Amino acid sequence: MTTERPPLHRLGKGLRRLEAVDKVTGRADYTHHVSLPGMLHAKIVRSHVAHGRLRSIDTTAAKAVPGVYGVFTGADILKVIPEPYYGPAFHDQPILAIDKVRYVGEPVAAVVAESPHAAEEAAGLVQVDIEELPAVLDEVEAMHSDVYVHESLRPAGTFADLKHLDGIRNTNVALTFHLKKGDCEAAFKNAHRVFKNTFKTHQVMHVPLEPMVSVADVRHSHAYLYTASQTPSFARTEIARLLGWKENQVTIKTAFLGGGFGCKLYVKLEPLAVALSMLSQRPVRVALTMAEQFYTITRHPTTFTIESAVDETGRILARRCEVIWNGGAYADIGPRVTQKSGFTAPGPYDIANVEVTSVAVYTNRPPAGAFRGFGIPQLVWAYESQSDIIAREMGIDPLEFRLRNALADGKRHATGTVMKSAAIPQVLTRLAERFGWHEPFERGSGRYRRGRGLGIGIKACVSPTTSVAAVSVAADGSCSVQCNTVDMGQGSDTLMAMIVSEVLGVPAETVSVVHPDTDASPYDMATLGSRSTFHMGHAVRLAAEDALAKLRAMAKDVGLDDVDPGNLGALFVRKFGMQAGTVIGTGVYKPTYQSPDKTTGQSEDITPNWMIGGTAMEIEVDTETGMYTILRMENVVDCGTALNPLVVQTQISGAAIMQLGTVTLEEMEFDEQGQLRNAGLSEYKIPGIQDIPRAIGCETVDAYQENGPFGGKGVGESGTFGVASALAAAIEDAVGVRITQLPIRPEKIWEGMRAKQEQQA
Repeated sequence: MTTERPPLHRLGKGLRRLEAVDKVTGRADYTHHVSLPGMLHAKIVRSHVAHGRLRSIDTTAAKAVPGVYGVFTGADILKVIPEPYYGPAFHDQPILAIDKVRYVGEPVAAVVAESPHAAEEAAGLVQVDIEELPAVLDEVEAMHSDVYVHESLRPAGTFADLKHLDGIRNTNVALTFHLKKGDCEAAFKNAHRVFKNTFKTHQVMHVPLEPMVSVADVRHSHAYLYTASQTPSFARTEIARLLGWKENQVTIKTAFLGGGFGCKLYVKLEPLAVALSMLSQRPVRVALTMAEQFYTITRHPTTFTIESAVDETGRILARRCEVIWNGGAYADIGPRVTQKSGFTAPGPYDIANVEVTSVAVYTNRPPAGAFRGFGIPQLVWAYESQSDIIAREMGIDPLEFRLRNALADGKRHATGTVMKSAAIPQVLTRLAERFGWHEPFERGSGRYRRGRGLGIGIKACVSPTTSVAAVSVAADGSCSVQCNTVDMGQGSDTLMAMIVSEVLGVPAETVSVVHPDTDASPYDMATLGSRSTFHMGHAVRLAAEDALAKLRAMAKDVGLDDVDPGNLGALFVRKFGMQAGTVIGTGVYKPTYQSPDKTTGQSEDITPNWMIGGTAMEIEVDTETGMYTILRMENVVDCGTALNPLVVQTQISGAAIMQLGTVTLEEMEFDEQGQLRNAGLSEYKIPGIQDIPRAIGCETVDAYQENGPFGGKGVGESGTFGVASALAAAIEDAVGVRITQLPIRPEKIWEGMRAKQEQQA
């Protein structure tokens, strides 16, 4: 059935980012620029062991450093915040360590001084005595270990399905999510073939080029926070809760973010900055170095065991999935990743019988949380790698295998939700067309061999969440948008201006978007999970429509037939006799949602939309060294209507390149004691211009999201999904080596080729 698409007048046409000139000329405001009168600078003293009991903290030498205002520990924090534990899912993380440390790099003390240099010098003089305890670093081992990271579980109470865990002891398992559909046991018993594989992913860091920073000024029973945050609304709520204050006693202000990718969600430095300001009675700035970010929040390492039953034609009859998420020492939003992404572990396939177990586990590593893709890239790596294994062993073309099993609209996902506006077959088909999948290609000979591979993944939009927006029309006809969506490089400010332009008929370039300020900007759950276009886009649309309705009512009052978008100011003059007045429209959007059944995980309405992304690659491998070159990478996604095609193109390529870095170069390397060996960009390599394929193609399929604002939905993560598995498949196609553990390094390929030669010999 073809959905009738209303015509777009301004959306759907490329518009350069409104902030582009300010950014390239260095005029854009970032939180790092904030400087307050009397501001002190803080530096953090960190644990040198992965697990241990605090014996003592000697601050004498540090306090003697000229310019030092104070040195504070967990005991000092307790004087101003009696329950100094925070976290979106569990209240398990202390502002500064109390009694115990749980990972190398955990904050145990903070120095505040007149300059960052004095604070850094003093921090190096703080002596921390820790009684070392056994540590557990691996997620599989942690599930069964008698070394417990936490004495008991402390759910925050935010999420209803975690409350039953309160007070549970002697476990490292923070959450177990189950999904069951059909009869897996019978399907496996009657299968033509069964495939079982285990895939592992590694710990990586977000690497925003603007490190985390928060400036707090607490005075007169009011906390003012200037912070690089993706969640100003949540930060306000959490700081108010920690202090026992009302929300209107806390103000959060956020500027542009120099990248976030999930690391600046919820609260990170904000509680510490507030506590230090209260103790110092002066404004305090807490700014991390790039190296310190490695000890703050990361992406989950995972172990994913996937077992699939297939019939003679290659149809997947049943699938069992066990995903174990290494959440590190503190839960952060890991339990949400475990559930919200865990239910997509069976992949974008029509499978009648499914069992999923998704487990969040505490370990003595740095905490893990949201990362671009919200757990989906780890899952796609596994289920798409197994798709290639099955297809190869059964002699089926990898594309044909996927198309034969792909979910189409009208089919039920493993959760029981009917697929709607999910262009999975279309993405696969268009990807193959762009790539020339069925055309012959030069496979190489001698030392250099070529291969190709592809992969596709799906992601559910996080739900339920709420977004609120306001659109103001001033007396001269100019417009502004107030919302708490944070522009962190994804172009959200430009899109919100374009939506107002579409509704009111004014040029988008004349619409200003106010940076989040919780005293003036209405609530938004978070800037995460590619939800802003869909959720806040709807809220801004509704707010603009509300403003338009009020303008039309005003026009009727003064005897006009309708509103003239080109001369809104004249309407105000006619109404008030002068340039006066303001029209404010408001909009609230919350999609429908049905909580999954606690036993089976089934839900008729698990998500308001699905994001789909596919990648195909051609590579060349040097068989003497294992070195490989990506000759070409094609990316095709379904984002419904591309509301700003210029930004959509850069979001697709940016996501794919970022994921390529985590697949090929990036890895946090730990020793057996939990010490991180490569905290810093001199040793932790992210992609440079020479690491990027010369040929990168990006496209959106012709699709329409029926329940989306003007047919659109998010796109910021879709380009990450198929990258890892496409690369692994291309390597196997070239030299016959199957990689099952990320990252994909040349030495692994070389070792695989040597092992294969030995087997053949």
